[in-house]
Amino acid sequence: MIHLITTFFLVGHMRPAPGTWGSVVALPVAWALYTLGGLWAFLAALIIVIPLGWWAIRRDTAGQTDHDPSEIVIDEVAGQWTALAPVMIGAAYAGVPVLALWPGWITAFAAFRLFDIWKPGPVGWADKRPDAWGVMLDDVIAGGIAAVVVIVAAAVSHGVILL
Repeated sequence: MIHLITTFFLVGHMRPAPGTWGSVVALPVAWALYTLGGLWAFLAALIIVIPLGWWAIRRDTAGQTDHDPSEIVIDEVAGQWTALAPVMIGAAYAGVPVLALWPGWITAFAAFRLFDIWKPGPVGWADKRPDAWGVMLDDVIAGGIAAVVVIVAAAVSHGVILL
C-alpha cells in the first residue's frame, strides 16, 4: 500500500519523465475531487496528501541510499494540486464550472513543471534536504510559486493592477 501511495497508484513507473506523468495524472484527479465533492473536497485532499506523502516516502525509502527515486510522484501530485488551488478557489467563488478556467489549468501545470525542474531559490534548498520532507517540500514550494504565477496571470488577464 505504501508503494501505491508514493507512486500514485503506479503512475510513477510510467516512462519517460515520471514526474511529468505524476503531474499530468494529478489534473483529472483534482477535477474529479472538485466535481464530486466541491472545493472543500479538493482542499481536504490537498491538505491530506502532504503529510500522507511524507509518511509514505519515509517508509518507502527507509534503508535506501536514494531518498528520492524517480518513481516517487506523490510529491508532484501535492505540488500540482498546490498550483491548482487558486483555480479551484476562483471557480468556486465565481460560481463557474472549474474547467471554464482552463487557462488557469494550463498556467498551473506549466508553471509548476518549470519551477519543479528549474528549482529556483527555496525549491532548490528544499530539494537538497536528504529526507522525506525534502522530497515533498520542494514540490509544494514549487507549487506555491506556481500558484502565485496563476494569481498574477489571472489578475493581468482581467486588467487588475497589482501594487
